[in-house]
Amino acid sequence: MSESNAKAPTGLFGRLLALPNDSVAKMLLVTIVLSLVCSVLVSSAAVLLKPMQERNVELARKARILEVAGLMEPGRSVEALFEGVETRLVELETGEFSDALDPQAFDQQVAARDPELGVAIPPWEDIAGISRRARYAPVYLVRDDAGALDMVILPVHGYGLWSTMYGFLALSGDGRTVRGLTFYQHAETPGLGGEIENPRWLARWEGRRVFGPEGEVRLQVVHGTVDPGSEWAEWSVDGLSGATLTADGVSNMVQYWLGEQGFGPFLTRLREEGI
Repeated sequence: MSESNAKAPTGLFGRLLALPNDSVAKMLLVTIVLSLVCSVLVSSAAVLLKPMQERNVELARKARILEVAGLMEPGRSVEALFEGVETRLVELETGEFSDALDPQAFDQQVAARDPELGVAIPPWEDIAGISRRARYAPVYLVRDDAGALDMVILPVHGYGLWSTMYGFLALSGDGRTVRGLTFYQHAETPGLGGEIENPRWLARWEGRRVFGPEGEVRLQVVHGTVDPGSEWAEWSVDGLSGATLTADGVSNMVQYWLGEQGFGPFLTRLREEGI
């Protein structure tokens, strides 16, 4: 077939493909087509992988709860270990357990933004710097072999220097003594505020007392090092060098969530009535 008899390209797409490779129109066409193909691939991957991502997030949350409770065991799965943890939902205002919502599916952050499930915190009470909180919160209970409550783990969050810090605080079964603290999400300065994840600093929380003689929350982070001779020593944790505002944020966070606006009514019930 001679070149003069070759079939001429038809349609806009065909004519664009027939253009020289260095033409602006053809390069623009190729760019648009590639962008569309990549967008479809990325969107499809995001949709297909979402269930796996959600499962991994849930596993990571359970792993942090087990870690702060000292329940992680090498060689055993997180799911199997978490079967020994009882999840309940607490109505914060009354401190009573609630069956109004599924505690396994309850998202405290989402609920805080919901007009019906969340409440605005007055500025003079918002020492944690979170503006709103959910009316309910999950608690995680660990019992001993005899069925007595050995530990309660509370979700806590509060603003540091740059970000809202999210973590779990583990208390003894009577709610009076700290068993552990961990953080799973924050954006504090690496090497400074980021030291809130340093295991050596977190270990200093273990054994600290929560409430004073009158039932007031005394647990705090001090500036500098705790003086062993201080009358407040058993309620105090060393500050973080170079990260005073982050440490203040942690101190405010625990005081808020252990106080009357947080888990205070629940902890009062725990001390006076047990579970």
